[in-house]
Amino acid sequence: MTIKYLYVLLFIIISTQLYAQPVDITNSLYETYDSYNETTLNKRRIKHQELVPLIKKYRNNSKFDVTNVGNSIEGRTLSLISIGRGETDVFLWSQMHGNEPTATQAIFDILNFLNSDDFKDEKEEIFKNLRLHFLPMLNPDGAEVFKRRNTLGVDINRDALRLQSPESKTLKRVRDSLSANFGFNLHDQSTYYNAERTNKPATISYLAPAYNYEKDINEVRGNAMKVIVFMNNIIQKYAPGQVGRYNDDFEPRAFGDNIQKWGTSTILIESGGYPGDVEKQQIRKLNYVSILSAIYTIAKGNYKDIALEDYEKIPENDRKLFDLKIEGISYELMGSEYILDLGIQRPEVDMEGHNDFWYSSRIIDQGDLSTYYGYKTFDATGYIIKSGKVYPNTVKSIKELNKLNPMELLKSGYTYIRVEQLEKNILNSPIPLHIISSTYKVPKFNLSVGKNPTFLLTKDQKIEKAVVNGFLIDLETGNSDFVNAMIYK
Repeated sequence: MTIKYLYVLLFIIISTQLYAQPVDITNSLYETYDSYNETTLNKRRIKHQELVPLIKKYRNNSKFDVTNVGNSIEGRTLSLISIGRGETDVFLWSQMHGNEPTATQAIFDILNFLNSDDFKDEKEEIFKNLRLHFLPMLNPDGAEVFKRRNTLGVDINRDALRLQSPESKTLKRVRDSLSANFGFNLHDQSTYYNAERTNKPATISYLAPAYNYEKDINEVRGNAMKVIVFMNNIIQKYAPGQVGRYNDDFEPRAFGDNIQKWGTSTILIESGGYPGDVEKQQIRKLNYVSILSAIYTIAKGNYKDIALEDYEKIPENDRKLFDLKIEGISYELMGSEYILDLGIQRPEVDMEGHNDFWYSSRIIDQGDLSTYYGYKTFDATGYIIKSGKVYPNTVKSIKELNKLNPMELLKSGYTYIRVEQLEKNILNSPIPLHIISSTYKVPKFNLSVGKNPTFLLTKDQKIEKAVVNGFLIDLETGNSDFVNAMIYK
């Protein structure tokens, strides 16, 4: 055997040893996830009070160290949960923005995993090499009302220099006290981001933030990039093509950029959208697998051998997704016929108490949308838009709507129904027709950006489909992902 072939064989053996174990544990992590899922957290609108008993459980567990590291403006405790005895410190913080809780839930899944008796060899590798620190909810006041900013009205992620918010001061103090080697900055991003030039949502987006305007790459930032490449390779197995790379323009006020600058290899993870996953529970699972896999490769040290140039191969984030895209529909206006595409999104409206929501949809764009995509796309070639009518009979109360057949009403051209007695606590219509008061006057129909998308689709003068509050309904089969219509008073 020649020297050349011996060299190749040795390279293959070394490469196999470097990468085999993390990949193996990743498969097991994904397959056994349900064993560690923290079932008390199963929706996005979680609050600080729901975390208190979970944190108390770890405070009473000798494996963990739990420290009160600060308080929010409204006095809610900020807790740091630590485990491991290694010399490399890894600091993970989540929910800096109150309405971005996906990774917060994943953190408690990870803590359940770390507390279990499974994967003993892998966890020993982690614990002997790393000291892990979790700050699961940095902005509990924002989480209470499911809003991005804190009670001061400040975006904490733009307060790294001035440090006016107590939450910001806590994050800076903890980072400095740990002098963490790695930092995971955990966020949610809009579900309307897609992987560049594809129709796939950016379910997970990564970023190794720049530490200066020149976007230089030193060892600190380079290590973050390498770990991101590793995580991307993992996620591609479970959400192929659904990973994006966040814009790395330097933001001098942002914590991620500054923590990178201060010497901590910082990894931003943004949780986006996944088809049919409104509460982001599948994305939460991907966070769990991604973060634990990253922790393991940091513990093993084999991220160091990953090619830095592979970071740039991850497609950039784009923002060209709609909840519903309707293509090539015919629209008659002032005696002429036009062909339009419609891009529809479904913004959420929080209910009182900020525990649930309903949809108030809007047309976001119209015209030639050939460079855009939809979670659902409908080819409306040959269909003509027709406005809906008001049902001629006034219904006495919401309860009496049960006596009607909404599908038959839609087929007959009705999209509005009057109700005489409208209870104040009913915020949206449970049937696929808009409910209007006895005095409400329905405005003249026209397609316009910003308007609620409600209309009928006809072919050969037959009403075949309806769009009500941005939800497409097949009137022949009844197939739809309809959730709610509107109430107009």
